[in-house]
Amino acid sequence: MKAFVNAKLYPVASAPIERGALLVDGEKLVAVGSNFEIPSEAQVIDCNGRVILPGFVDTHTHVGLWGESEGPASYDGNEGGNPVTPQVRAIDAINPRHISFADARMGGVTTVEITPGSGNPIGGQMCVLKTAGSIVDEMVLRDYNGMKAALGENPKGSYGRGRHMCPGTRMGTAAVMRGAFYEARAYQEKRAKDPQAELSLRWEPLVQVLEGKVPLRVHAHRADDIVTAVRLGEEFGIKLQIEHGTDAAVVADFLAEKQIPVNLGPSFWNRAKIETQAISFATAGVLERAGVSVSLISDHPFFPIQYVSVAIAMAHAAGMTATGALRAYTLSAAEHMGVADRVGSLEAGKDADFTIWDGSPFSIRSHILETYINGEPVYTRA
Repeated sequence: MKAFVNAKLYPVASAPIERGALLVDGEKLVAVGSNFEIPSEAQVIDCNGRVILPGFVDTHTHVGLWGESEGPASYDGNEGGNPVTPQVRAIDAINPRHISFADARMGGVTTVEITPGSGNPIGGQMCVLKTAGSIVDEMVLRDYNGMKAALGENPKGSYGRGRHMCPGTRMGTAAVMRGAFYEARAYQEKRAKDPQAELSLRWEPLVQVLEGKVPLRVHAHRADDIVTAVRLGEEFGIKLQIEHGTDAAVVADFLAEKQIPVNLGPSFWNRAKIETQAISFATAGVLERAGVSVSLISDHPFFPIQYVSVAIAMAHAAGMTATGALRAYTLSAAEHMGVADRVGSLEAGKDADFTIWDGSPFSIRSHILETYINGEPVYTRA
């Protein structure tokens, strides 16, 4: 048992505590605050006024999947043989020894959502992992917690440009997605009538989306693509989240009314495509003020995950509240991923995932000194 005392705590689920303590027993937090008795057997660690935050939670990454620094031999994010591949799983292609996991720990990111790419209208199953470990199955929190889908330039480019096949337009992309859900619903109805009917590896994951067990997570930058995603979601009565949402400020009130979460970003990026022309750090604040639930994302390797604290600081500087900016990379992110019972805030009973800083998390001059996952130090600043 360890007690981290004399620290400024940002529990996120509650107000900051100026001179607080964190009690860790094994892999769990057992007490957080300033009004509890420290057991005599606990090892006491004096933080000397330093800052403790929950580990960051990144809702959209390609960590260990994208082949960063390794070339095409490790590009495992898009299964390009068919525009509809709900049966493929990110978990089956993740390399836990890839350097991006070390980058995540250095940046204080303790939990990541790892997603297939956006080359397909329906791209496959996302998963949630801790960022420390050598066996993926021992790092996983949820092996399937979202179905990746995509609208806009990426699927159009993957199939229409060069291959001259559907989808080559936004009309075609929406039609492909719609057709897949019609087929999945027909399969669902067939299985309901005849439980002995043959299982389909392809359609079972989409049935889970239709049944509301996992959300459809739609890559959409442009405002009209965001609205198309909502239209499709309502057509099939499915849970929906928007990935990237570059133009989301344009439809902020619409998203708030529909109660659609947005996994926003990366805002620290170049205007790599026509549909990202409106990229801005101010978008997060606009969405927050409208009442949209927002997480911030790195989309690693497209923005380096080791620098996510800079994105938080910039979102706050551009108009997001301090509480909202921290929630966007902690508790709100965990809620979007369905793992807020385990991570995202400093609360008794949750996993002992936290970081120790030498200054304010809103200053780019501050450093993460240590990162802990499941109560164990996994990064120490040299």
